[in-house]
Amino acid sequence: MGEKKLKNRWLIAVAAVGIHISIGSVYSWSVFSNPLNEKHGWSSSDIALTFSIAILFLGLAAAFMGHFVEKHGPRKSGIVSTICFGIGMIGAGFADSIGNLYLLYFFYGALGGIGLGIGYITPVSTLVKWFPDRRGLATGLAIMGFGFASLIASPVIEMLINNIGISNTFFLLGAIYFVLMFSSSLYLAPPPKDFVPKGMTLEEKKEKENNKSTGDLAQLTANEAVKTVRFWALWIMLFINVTCGIAIIAVASPMAQDIAGMTAGAAALMVGIMGLFNGFGRLGWASISDYIGRPNVYTTFFVLQIAAFVLLPNVTNAIIFQILIFVILSCYGGGFASIPAYIGDLFGTKQLGAIHGYILTAWAAAGLVGPSVVTRIEEATNSYALTMYIFTGAFVVALIVSLLIRVNIKKIREENTQPAEATS
Repeated sequence: MGEKKLKNRWLIAVAAVGIHISIGSVYSWSVFSNPLNEKHGWSSSDIALTFSIAILFLGLAAAFMGHFVEKHGPRKSGIVSTICFGIGMIGAGFADSIGNLYLLYFFYGALGGIGLGIGYITPVSTLVKWFPDRRGLATGLAIMGFGFASLIASPVIEMLINNIGISNTFFLLGAIYFVLMFSSSLYLAPPPKDFVPKGMTLEEKKEKENNKSTGDLAQLTANEAVKTVRFWALWIMLFINVTCGIAIIAVASPMAQDIAGMTAGAAALMVGIMGLFNGFGRLGWASISDYIGRPNVYTTFFVLQIAAFVLLPNVTNAIIFQILIFVILSCYGGGFASIPAYIGDLFGTKQLGAIHGYILTAWAAAGLVGPSVVTRIEEATNSYALTMYIFTGAFVVALIVSLLIRVNIKKIREENTQPAEATS
């Protein structure tokens, strides 16, 4: 038998986008809210809980199934994700058809959420290995698909509900996503052992990975990584970035009307454009991180957002208000997209999928904390100002952590180079 043909790494990236653009439709959940309320009389908070359950199970599945992804490879993991997400969508249609809210929680929330978690980490860990020369760009591409999905899915879901009803919308989308995810999963594969991209020699790749001053800091397993200070520094930074970003996503429309006096229509348009900044922020910031480094990108996120959150409650000009919101959304998306490459830099690629899974528990926690904090404080104070100032304080903490992690990285780099120098 001849040598196996090497897969095209850009097609691997396309397959990754195929999976992420399917599961990213979870961000369009709010489109189902009013139709489900009108049909069944379920409250908005009961319906919104479906989304929270899905994000919770996303984080848990990513954490617990990371080792499964590393052990069985991206193809099998992608197929498991496809089955869980596909059945979750179709089951949601069944739950709607018999009017059972708890079945909706089980199918869309729990089972769909498990599909989300496995589907989220599967392509990312594979792409980092295919793109040793452009880690940020590669992971940004896939995760951009997740951010952009709602732009495509939201109008499609609304049109389908109006034409074929809620249950059939779930059934049809479940079937479409199943086919798209299944075919994408079949193309996914890890690169061969000594894979080197065009324009890069094996020596350059090894030099990049092993260079004491610029290469990967270490090659750790997931269980070793969890015991390091820098793992928890990454966790805290992602948690704060996502908590504040997801809270803004949850209340963007009413906040724009309340603070900047925008009309409901203008606020709805702003929410749509937020999806663009969430998506482009993922690709843009992750690509920039390849040039200026992951620590600099995270410090930039926090400096920008400290300024944005301080200004937000006091801005009555609709255009400036929207610019601040778009900056926050680009940093929110960029945080997700830059984290896998940051993990690769700090812990190597040995068990990147598993470590990424553990870090994503920060997303699960943030999904529960962010929206509830902002809505409860607003209900108690009848204002968004206090929440924005609390978030500003949180970003000051994140900024300090982003500076402290540099000290830790510098110390380890010095320790790594120590034996080479004959120290007395």
